[in-house]
Amino acid sequence: MKSWDELSIEDDFLFQKVMENEEICKTFLEKTLKRKIANIHYFQNEKSVNLSPENKGVRFDVLVETADGVKIDVEMQTSDNSNWLPKRTRYYQAMLDLNSLVKSANYKKLPESYIIFVCTFDPFDKSRKVYTFTNQCREENFELNDGTTKIFYNTTGTAGELDEDIENFLNYIETKAVKGDFARKVAEEVERLKAHDALKLEYMSYFARMADERDDARIKNLSDNVHSLVSKEGWTLHKAFDVLGVSPEDRIAVEKNF
Repeated sequence: MKSWDELSIEDDFLFQKVMENEEICKTFLEKTLKRKIANIHYFQNEKSVNLSPENKGVRFDVLVETADGVKIDVEMQTSDNSNWLPKRTRYYQAMLDLNSLVKSANYKKLPESYIIFVCTFDPFDKSRKVYTFTNQCREENFELNDGTTKIFYNTTGTAGELDEDIENFLNYIETKAVKGDFARKVAEEVERLKAHDALKLEYMSYFARMADERDDARIKNLSDNVHSLVSKEGWTLHKAFDVLGVSPEDRIAVEKNF
């Protein structure tokens, strides 16, 4: 766990808080999508989407909707897991769409959507500052126009052109150097947020909650493995524990799931 003083814009908690500043978030989206946005609505209660207790949910960093109904998910990504990042965007897209269908039950009303990843590494090793993906026909040069777009920013990129404010923003994330009005506003917001003791306590609570959720997921996965050995191999619970090297503390937690 990073200390509060060590937190910076690329950390999820602080990135989310900065993007809750509507002026900053709206400017970022307008520069990214190259369109004017009248206003945005934050889905504070829907950043975590679970369609059923049995299915794995997804927690969005920043989930907003524009006045004309466009849904936009913005994610900060610092772990270089390029191999699975495209599948992650597919999963996020599916969860956005299914969440919309739960409300309207009519696929024709699916909103236009964007999934934007701000990466502190090059996700495709092409040195580009930004990668934009839409669904296109391979045989002919035309768009499918299904209303979905995935955008990956690369803070280490050197190739391609970007809006000046976006480029300065990415450079601020990468180097903490402040250049231009937009990057300055972001840097000032970071400093303003970090000066609040109440937010420091919220961060500690947030980290503890995340740790608990990760531990719950680990115990569930361990329980599933133990259950599989007991039911399919006919092993006793204790034999499964011994073979898997389950600690005494985890044995107690797993036994509660049986």
